[in-house]
Amino acid sequence: MPTVRTTYRDNAILVGLDKPEKRNAIDQQMIDELHAVLDDAVREEPRVLVLYSMVENVFVSGADISELIDRDADSAMRSINAGLFEKLERFRWPTIAVIDGYALGGGCELSMACDFRIASARSRFGQPELNLGILAGAGGNWRLSQLVGIAMARRLLYTGEIIDAATALSAGLVDYVYPAEEVMDAALRMIDDIAKRSWRALELTKLSLGLNRQPTTTLDIVSQALLFESSDKKFRMQSFLDRKKAKG
Repeated sequence: MPTVRTTYRDNAILVGLDKPEKRNAIDQQMIDELHAVLDDAVREEPRVLVLYSMVENVFVSGADISELIDRDADSAMRSINAGLFEKLERFRWPTIAVIDGYALGGGCELSMACDFRIASARSRFGQPELNLGILAGAGGNWRLSQLVGIAMARRLLYTGEIIDAATALSAGLVDYVYPAEEVMDAALRMIDDIAKRSWRALELTKLSLGLNRQPTTTLDIVSQALLFESSDKKFRMQSFLDRKKAKG
């Protein structure tokens, strides 16, 4: 079954994540499907791309640990998740993450690769990678500090703290917070405003703003490769899977 469902409308591409049995955990199938969506969308007429969840009370719960536990240094060097997020960041036109629920680990990193984040009041954000013996190597290390500042980035990365939507808004991690039933409508209103601009000017402005990004991805990839081979990573991830299985 597909994990990504795409709908084209006037000025928007709505990309729904639909993997309820794993709470939208990012696996190779979802990555491949999102690559295909981006490849197709870039050849279409200019539209704002919207990422949202079709699963109740979750955006993306993180990477699929049952796959991640078996990834080795070679997998890290291929930058499986980071490569997708970089591609999303470079999408020609504006992108919006609509977050209604948990955006953890790779889910938080996925949202940060978008130009805007619109969240529901019940949303939660966190980067718990260090609990699993790895790092936030798909952009979290530098996108997070760019958005919220180094002090808050340290707090989230070092402690694994999960913050609520109000805290995320105050810190600058999200742009707007709305009640859950209003969050998609708010995104569509933003799209209407964006679509009044020149698409070419939007594209060039996005390219210009992209020059401000921090070039730390290579270091993240190499660091992740080292961690992926560690016994500590395997132990921590197996413990996570065992706890999850025990809970049913």
